[in-house]
This record gives sequence, C-alpha cells and structure tokens, in this order.
Amino acid sequence: MGIKYLVTGAAGHLGSNLVRELLESGRHDIRVLVMPEDKSSAELPCGIEQVKGDLLDKAALAQFFDVPEGTDIIVIHCAGIVSTSMKYSKKIYEVNVGGTKNIVDACVTNHVKKLVYVSSIHAMPTLPQGQMMAEIEDFDPSKVVGPYAKTKAEATAYVSAAVKNGLNAVIVYPCGILGPYDYARSNNITQLIIQFCRGKMPFGVKSGFDFVDVRDVAQGIVAAADKGRTGEGYILGNRQVSVPEMFDLFHRETGKKRTRFFAPMWLAKAGLPFTALYYKLKRQQPLFCTYSLHTLSENSLYSHAKASRELGYKARPFEETIRDTIAWLKGEGKI
Repeated sequence: MGIKYLVTGAAGHLGSNLVRELLESGRHDIRVLVMPEDKSSAELPCGIEQVKGDLLDKAALAQFFDVPEGTDIIVIHCAGIVSTSMKYSKKIYEVNVGGTKNIVDACVTNHVKKLVYVSSIHAMPTLPQGQMMAEIEDFDPSKVVGPYAKTKAEATAYVSAAVKNGLNAVIVYPCGILGPYDYARSNNITQLIIQFCRGKMPFGVKSGFDFVDVRDVAQGIVAAADKGRTGEGYILGNRQVSVPEMFDLFHRETGKKRTRFFAPMWLAKAGLPFTALYYKLKRQQPLFCTYSLHTLSENSLYSHAKASRELGYKARPFEETIRDTIAWLKGEGKI
C-alpha cells in the first residue's frame, strides 16, 4: 500500500521545511503531529494530514501511528524544545527525552520501516579548538554543557540503544540552522536579522559557528530516510562562519547601517549581566546569553564528509542562505 511519512515538529522551522522537501520530492502521503495551540501549523501546505497532540499524549500518538494494514511507516522525529537557558527545565526534559522515548517505543510497537531522529550537534562533546569533529557512537549527557545539549545527548543514546535491539533508525546532527520559512520566528538568527534591520544591533561578538541552511538540512533528512544506514549518524553542516562575516552580509543585502564594533569574547561575557537586564526590561528573549556565548566560543569545526559521501548531501553557499532569508522576511513584511 506504499509508504506513509509521519513527521513530528512539522510546524517548526525545520519541520515545515522538511514537509516542503518531502512534497517537492514526490512524497505526498504525509501525516504530521502538531500542538493544538500552534498557530504556525496553519502555514503548512494544504492536503497535509494533521494530528493534534504532543509527544507526551499517548492517545494522540496512537492516532498518529494508526495506518492502514500493509502500509510502511517512515517516522521523522523533528519535534523538541530548543533552549539557550542554563537552568534545568522539567518541560524541556519531558519533551526532548520523554517525548523521544515515546516515539521510539511507538516505532518498535508499530514495526515501522525506519526512524530518522533529528538530534543536534550539541549532543556531541566538543574537541579543542582547531580539531575537526566527526560523528561519534557514544553519548553522555555529563560531557556536554547546558540542559538542551544534555537532553539531546540522553535522547540520542536512547535511540542508539533501540537500534541495538533491532530498530531500523538513523540519526542526523544539524549544525546551526537558519533560513527562510521561520513562521514562528523561533530561530535566533531570524531575530538577529530583524533586530539588525531595526538598527538595534550596534555591536556583535568576535566569534563564529558552523551555520547551515534549513533547506539543506531538510534535504539531508530525506536522504537519510532513503539511504541512511541503520545505526549510523550523519552531521548536516556547512562551514564555519564568523559573526562579523554574517553581519557584513546583513549590511550588503539590506543596505542598513554596517555594524563596526565586535567585542572580544571576554568583554561580551563580562557584559552579560548588563545585557540580561536590558532584555529583561524590554521583555525580550536575549540574543546573546551565557549558553550562546559558550557555544560561540567553543570549537565549531564539523565535518559533513560522511553525509556527503553516503547521502549525497550538499550545502549551498552561505551567502545564498542570507539572501533568501532576507528576501523571505521582506516578503512576509517582517523587515
């Protein structure tokens, strides 16, 4: 009876791009799990079957996995809470770890054809500066920093353990995602561009990270569903991009005032109490915080050679990503 794709987190930035990629590649039998109150689900393409519920709702998951007999199921688990907070959150743990366990267990119970789990590059411990990092096999929450990274490491370990017990699953590790179709404006870079265009980013930080187009990650996930080998992991990245380079592209694509001051990391960290107070008074989520500065100060040399070799993965030029993101934001009336 064919293949049915079950996608969690479809209303999010990555999930919505993934659904677009599935449709564009000719896969139309798609069912998504979306939160009942998520307004971004209205932006999903017409004809996509939606199940309302969350990862902790066993009744919703039973409906989500209920397919006609003889249908092969491919599950792509994108849902999760991304957080830059350094404080423990029960909700983040329940969703990222407990929700992933529920999906994995449902995959085993329903004998799915394949599971693609979207982990994070932050689930991996970083190596010293200058060393190229590649996929690893063992995940330990105690070796990574911050609640988000720890929950992704624990969830990834659970998926890996399920593989050893017979589940056909692959894991992908996206680097720093950005790009168009961020309807919820949940991505920090989306907010960074908006603030830059409003003249509210007079300074940046001397740092960088491996930033990758969300559309390339979506294509990599679909390729992992098609070609990924059982139990294997694939880094989906692009290249290391400095914050000054990124801001210069913002300037070139928008014509807005160029940012000329980029603080060294020690100064940015020293100024965190003042920036935290500023954003608290403005009732805004800070773009730079303890966790984000920690991430930006760490080694971010990641190799996606394995994904390129085995999945045919390709990353587009970063300049194209910024150009398309700004064009999309303009089209949406956000800048």
